[in-house]
Amino acid sequence: MSLDKDDIRAAVAGNILTEPQAAALMSLADQRRGTRENMDGLDEPFELFRGFNEVFIVIGLGILYSGWVGLTGLGAISGDDATLSVGIFGMISVAVTYWLARYFTLKRRMVAPSIMLVVLMALSSLQVGLSIANGFGFEKALMTAFSAGFTTVLLAIFYAVFRIPITVFAIAIGVFVSVGAIFVQGGAEAPGMNDLFMLTNKGPFAIITIVLGLIGLFIALRFDMSDPHRVTRRSSAGFWLHVIAAPAIVNTVALTLFEAEGLAPQIILLLFLAAMAVFAIIIDRRSFLVAGIGYIVALAFALLDGNAAFVILILGLGLVVLGAQWEKLRARIMSALPAFPGKDKLPPWGLTETSQ
Repeated sequence: MSLDKDDIRAAVAGNILTEPQAAALMSLADQRRGTRENMDGLDEPFELFRGFNEVFIVIGLGILYSGWVGLTGLGAISGDDATLSVGIFGMISVAVTYWLARYFTLKRRMVAPSIMLVVLMALSSLQVGLSIANGFGFEKALMTAFSAGFTTVLLAIFYAVFRIPITVFAIAIGVFVSVGAIFVQGGAEAPGMNDLFMLTNKGPFAIITIVLGLIGLFIALRFDMSDPHRVTRRSSAGFWLHVIAAPAIVNTVALTLFEAEGLAPQIILLLFLAAMAVFAIIIDRRSFLVAGIGYIVALAFALLDGNAAFVILILGLGLVVLGAQWEKLRARIMSALPAFPGKDKLPPWGLTETSQ
């Protein structure tokens, strides 16, 4: 008989182990397997599947849903019977997805099938929301706002039951689409891609992007600080919120500065990206750093012309070294920083703290 990470997480949830004890136990198990012999600190957990059987099941779920759509016409939202039939078929799909999640998520603890079921729940919920909106006579932006909001509510319930981390990513997208559609319904022009990130463009959408990004960051940090040793699903949920919050914040500020004329905005952009890199190291989340890399490359081409390749080479080397020495660098930065609110709730930054 052997214990896996889900058993340890369950022990933490049941107050049998504390989070530091669980982290130490998981680290010891990894060291015995030889997977952390060269790792000085905690990694940023990320898991999509645990074996090819999970991939096999995901393929089966995808084919199953495709067959269901083809058989029932779930993709149609027009026609005399669309409101009734499509809504009923959508609710059946929601119910079946819920039942499958009880088996693959709660009983089997499978990762990839659980992620696929979040996708299927989102699609099924959206279909039900569209059919209800169609029944009420909603059109265009109002239909989008209602159906996205309805989907977001069902996904929030789904997350409350099954705690699948990637669900919060889908919820965040649903909130963004709902809010944006409400503004379009209120008279704003439908946004283009640049309108979502350019603060200098007309319309409220770039402001919506950065505000929702900051809200997502706040919630993600709450998840992180409630599980600094990253042994529960709260930290995984925080990971997915960081994945969507980081581009929303970084792209909105960076693209606005990048498109501005003159040297001053470009200097400010470099300082902003450097600040985001330090922030990423402090909170031990690489997403903010990754979100800004593209702008550094673009700036290199814009400012240096023929010398850009050399800068990109140095950048690539720096990223490789940073990835290899992330924990050591983070330990030095965190040790050098003075005490600030929440510092003791961030992930440990040294072997001494990790083992306590």
